[in-house]
Amino acid sequence: MNQTRNTNRQVTLASRPHGAPTPDNFKFVETAVPTPADGEVLLRTIYLSLDPYMRGRMSDAKSYAEPVAIGDVMVGGSVCRIEESKNADFEKGDLVVAFGGWQDYCLSNGEGLIKLDKAMSHPSYGLGVLGMPGLTAYMGLMDIGEPKSGETLVVAAATGAVGSLVGQIGKIQGCKVIGIAGSQEKCDYAVNELGFDECLNHHADDLDQQLAKACAKGIDIYYENVGGKVFDAVLPLLNPKARIPLCGLISQYNATDLPAGPDRMPLLMSNVLVKRIKMQGFIVFDDYGHRYGEFQNAMVPWLSSGQIKYKEDIVSGLENAGSAFIGLLQGENFGKLVVHVGPEGLG
Repeated sequence: MNQTRNTNRQVTLASRPHGAPTPDNFKFVETAVPTPADGEVLLRTIYLSLDPYMRGRMSDAKSYAEPVAIGDVMVGGSVCRIEESKNADFEKGDLVVAFGGWQDYCLSNGEGLIKLDKAMSHPSYGLGVLGMPGLTAYMGLMDIGEPKSGETLVVAAATGAVGSLVGQIGKIQGCKVIGIAGSQEKCDYAVNELGFDECLNHHADDLDQQLAKACAKGIDIYYENVGGKVFDAVLPLLNPKARIPLCGLISQYNATDLPAGPDRMPLLMSNVLVKRIKMQGFIVFDDYGHRYGEFQNAMVPWLSSGQIKYKEDIVSGLENAGSAFIGLLQGENFGKLVVHVGPEGLG
């Protein structure tokens, strides 16, 4: 069913997953289109962002944000058109970035909405290179990673929405950039298209040896998106006063038990102490939302000049959001994963 003016299609959380999500954890429902009250706007979703953090919101474990309740609409960033406005700060037809979730329509009082150019040629970029992933890449690397020319930067999930930008920003800052990705195709793209110095396949049995060879002078910055065996390969190569922006741990999101093998915590803590390593987690809008303008001022010229290249993986249809998200957690996407939910103009 295509998007219409009369029906609000929604994807809700039907049950909490144990391990990897399955299609049964989602429910596709249809409801009435809501009506805005005074001070509100009616948003219609054009593009929906799918991101790894959503797996955490499906769980009721304590975290930095409240979980999605059973029966509620799945959360997510979206690019929307304002179809009706009763808010003086917004007009019908405005294009905005919102947090509208997995649905066709939602209401907003205007809080947190980010206006985009109405005639923006790639509105979906507001969910990626010019949105949350771009801000995450920029602030994590520049503020926590503090890159310096000549340093070695290693980027996990190197062709993902965040990692692909981290590596390119690192090159602009003069770093040697080593990527780690999940296939030879992705590695070739990182080197040949994005300009990484090298990229290694994390499925290789000798990843630790390959990484040691590629990082002959050690690792000064490790941008962490993955965890698991990738971090195990990185840890012994970290230089004194290395910096680790801790963005995500996608290898662990579906885990139901502690990892097999010996307790790695003493080794980690010893390295952090002896090498004086800085390892800092961050929640991008909580910590850096107020610096969005700074990020835009840097990223827009880089993107316009071609210094930053960007790849999207666009899935058509809200009904396919669940299966696309499941694939995301398994590394099946190539580039920023976006669902094309509805047309830019609805006749």
